[in-house]
Amino acid sequence: MTKLYKPLLEPLGLTYPQYLAMLVLWEQDGVSVSSLGQRLSLDSGTLTPLLKRMETAGLIARKRSADDERRVDIHLTPAGRTLKKKAAGIPPAIACASACPVDEMLSLTRRLQQLRSQLQGADQPA
Repeated sequence: MTKLYKPLLEPLGLTYPQYLAMLVLWEQDGVSVSSLGQRLSLDSGTLTPLLKRMETAGLIARKRSADDERRVDIHLTPAGRTLKKKAAGIPPAIACASACPVDEMLSLTRRLQQLRSQLQGADQPA
């Protein structure tokens, strides 16, 4: 998947994990770092350097929450919001490349989400 996304993301200056983070932020700006990590199934050791690079690129700003200073919230910058328009063609390009009917793709997505939930809920490795 990352190989397929790479040429689509390069003009935007994003890696695949950064793109996934941006998708979450485009959906809901101002999420906490821990919430973002949960949504992406990434631990803070992986997420923090990724967010630092995105902040350096001017796409996001990290700010301590006014309600709880232990919490850090992620906000899109104007450049991060603008990037959404530039990335609009990526999902259709991926769908086209899959040569998969929409209903089948939705079914596969649901099944993969279900499998991930089952694996996360497993007490012991098989």
